Amino acid sequence: MTIDDILGVARSLSGSLVLSPEPGSAYPELAWGDHFFYYSPDGQVPQRIQPYATIVTKNYPGDEESRLDADGRWRINVQVTRERFAQLVGRPAAAVDFANVDLAATDTVLPHPVYARAGLVAVVNPGERTHGLVADLVREAHRRVMARANRGGPT
Repeated sequence: MTIDDILGVARSLSGSLVLSPEPGSAYPELAWGDHFFYYSPDGQVPQRIQPYATIVTKNYPGDEESRLDADGRWRINVQVTRERFAQLVGRPAAAVDFANVDLAATDTVLPHPVYARAGLVAVVNPGERTHGLVADLVREAHRRVMARANRGGPT
């Protein structure tokens, strides 16, 4: 699975907005080359709302254990429900023990290295084992934020 494959899934969803900051844009240099997925039927980047999924292509400060600075490495991060998190990771988000997790493992669903307790899972370089699941997780996250927005709550 490639970054373009995931971007295609996200862009095919109703009301989806994929923000992809580029060099020279108004967005922080650290975000250049990464992708942020929002539900935004009006096409405007939502304010004060976190994306439901992201693709990161480099290490961020405090988030180096996935080793994304190595050539060809990237990671998809997706917001999931508490139940889905436990199903995917094998334990609740609050009980994740990072001492027993290889955050650099590829093609494996992992707790997010920084935001696991907020319900994010991550996959470094999705491949044969996880490509279908990753696409499903992006769709599930989109459906949740779309339903929340249509109820009038924050997305």
